[in-house]
Amino acid sequence: MRAPLIAGNWKMHKTSSETEEFITRFLSLVPQTTAEILLIPPYTSLDRAGRMLRGTGIALGAQDLHPEVRGAFTGAVSAEMLVDCGCRYVLVGHSERRHVFGEQDDLVGRKLCAALAVGLRPVLCVGETLSERRDGATERVLERQLDSGLRGLMPNAIADLVMAYEPVWAIGTGETATASQAQDAAAWIRGWVCDRLSRSTGDAVRILYGGSVKPDNASGLLALADVDGVLVGGASLDPSGFAQIVAGTGI
Repeated sequence: MRAPLIAGNWKMHKTSSETEEFITRFLSLVPQTTAEILLIPPYTSLDRAGRMLRGTGIALGAQDLHPEVRGAFTGAVSAEMLVDCGCRYVLVGHSERRHVFGEQDDLVGRKLCAALAVGLRPVLCVGETLSERRDGATERVLERQLDSGLRGLMPNAIADLVMAYEPVWAIGTGETATASQAQDAAAWIRGWVCDRLSRSTGDAVRILYGGSVKPDNASGLLALADVDGVLVGGASLDPSGFAQIVAGTGI
């Protein structure tokens, strides 16, 4: 049985004091649930968030990492530094890292390996642009991103990580993939893992949907057979709204 995961990616929002206010309020609102809850604040809030979340059962994640262990990489943050702040997860290959910062597939793969090396669980983000979908290239794009991101990994490592299908055309636009589009993509990703590795590995890996997830559409997305959770952006910035998403999962 795959444990559902409800993740909130705050992107470049919230100071440390605002993070403290959010967590205090969210803890008073969030219902009991068997789903796993994950908060992903900016780097500057990780240490404070890690201290506040300790013992709550809510996991902490980071938005990115550098693939090297240490060195002269001004402005970068290593996997080991994230672990020291209390992180259990880290996003890898988010569409904004790929399309805004120009990260290529090989760099995404190196970051994923760096995360696994210190015990972090990567959330590997994959997805197509609007032009790629219109050209019928969705599956080709997903295959390229999965192949480069997971190349050389053992099946047990892949079963432990999380994948997030986030169509680029639905991120921050207010547009959400239809239930059919989200299910088709998640099922294709699961099938790819089953075909390339094993049925047991494909059945074990968790697949999230990300892209304009809100309180009024989260429950429908989570009801899909191959969607095991949601990666929430803007709607995760409000503690009440994010708690509603958790409550509305019906889990």
